[in-house]
Amino acid sequence: MGRQKTERDVVDESFLYEMVADRIARLIRKGTYRTGERIPSVRTLSRQMEVSISTVVKAYFYLENQGLIEARPQSGYYVRHQLSRVQPEPEMSQSAPAPTHVSVGELVMMVMRDMRNPDLVPLGVATPNPENLPTDKLNRILSTVARRNKYQAISYDFPPGCERLRVQLAQRAMKVGCSLTPDQIVITSGCLEAVMLSLRAVCRPGDTIAIETPIFYNLLQVIEMLNLKALEIPTHPVYGISLSALRYALEHNPVHACLVIPNFNNPFGSRMPEENKQELVRILAARGVPLIENDVYGDLGFMNERPSVAKRYDTKGLVIHCSSFSKTLAPGYRVGWVVAGQFQESIERLKAVSNIASATLPQMAIAEFLANGGYDQYLRKIRGVYGRQTSLMAKAVERYFPKGTRVSTPSGGFVLWVEMPEGVDSIQLYEESLRCGVTIAPGKIFSATGKYGNYIRLNTAYWSKRVEQAVATVGGLANAQL
Repeated sequence: MGRQKTERDVVDESFLYEMVADRIARLIRKGTYRTGERIPSVRTLSRQMEVSISTVVKAYFYLENQGLIEARPQSGYYVRHQLSRVQPEPEMSQSAPAPTHVSVGELVMMVMRDMRNPDLVPLGVATPNPENLPTDKLNRILSTVARRNKYQAISYDFPPGCERLRVQLAQRAMKVGCSLTPDQIVITSGCLEAVMLSLRAVCRPGDTIAIETPIFYNLLQVIEMLNLKALEIPTHPVYGISLSALRYALEHNPVHACLVIPNFNNPFGSRMPEENKQELVRILAARGVPLIENDVYGDLGFMNERPSVAKRYDTKGLVIHCSSFSKTLAPGYRVGWVVAGQFQESIERLKAVSNIASATLPQMAIAEFLANGGYDQYLRKIRGVYGRQTSLMAKAVERYFPKGTRVSTPSGGFVLWVEMPEGVDSIQLYEESLRCGVTIAPGKIFSATGKYGNYIRLNTAYWSKRVEQAVATVGGLANAQL
């Protein structure tokens, strides 16, 4: 009598890991393993399913990339917190009929002034919670670097900036598909300066910039300050900017540059699929239009896999890649960078004229933190924190906000975009929330044309009983308007 067939006899080894992953995924979705619970160890599942340890490891790696589980050092694998999808996504945004001058400065400054008040619950500001940052490690590194580099640390580090930091950034760029040399990177004072220098390098006053809508309000402020016109392009809450709408806009308008946040857009949290990034670059390159890519949230995906960047598909030097450590590591250090392609000489010159150089000591400290592996270790922790807190915030909105409210389901970053019923006025809600000790970001400041009157953005980097109560307060005020 022949031996009984096992799964390995009937399924090709190359597909076994998918079968294992599918079985665990089904158990998670059906509630056998719930959020936060430990799933079987690699060795246990190997025995239970009669497959090799390498097959289970590959299956678990696949499930990590799908965002279903997470590895905890010296502990095992656990079910990751999932964003609530009971409520539908906000609707795809709509474009403006024509380019428009931007006028959001006064409203934005009002909101930003209120965000500085430490007595308010900070649901409006998109900054990381300092309690979650590696503050002690950075302070020790800062002190050590200052002692070792007594004079260099207080001297100018003229553009392109700290060489050691640029070496580290060039090495990290390999992980997202970019082959860069340190000389191709210019250090800036945050990502916002990188974007500003990029716009100044490729545009003149009165030029038209194609942008996602909604988009981070500080980017709108930069466009307004430079006296440029914004052409809003519809954006999907999950997949990012509409390529068909962008093609139409390019055919009917003299567009001089395109500004997008492909990875975890602020405020949508959308992530462009890789094929869309490649097509975006191709569409713009065919017309000679520069693409300014803001990747400030790129390292904060909830899955372990770091998404690639549009810059990897650039063959003509027309993609200007901008980022910083302000959202991930140290907002106050103001360390950003730009990979400027064919516009590098112009951007280096503009940087030198604008403020001579970025602060030297923070550059040196971050370079050391990257070199000793501290940054990657920190990212593994903080990605899970933001994933869990974003899920908790979404569930709180579902619980406390008016019926019919829609909430984005980002796969990275730490903001939520909330669409309330049309009867809710977000400016009024902002003012009423402020009187109750809570800040929110009203939707109108995310649009060049004043759209999104019934939308708000919430910061999920903070979570506590006090924060949940603040969400309940804002939800109650929104209900009262209906």
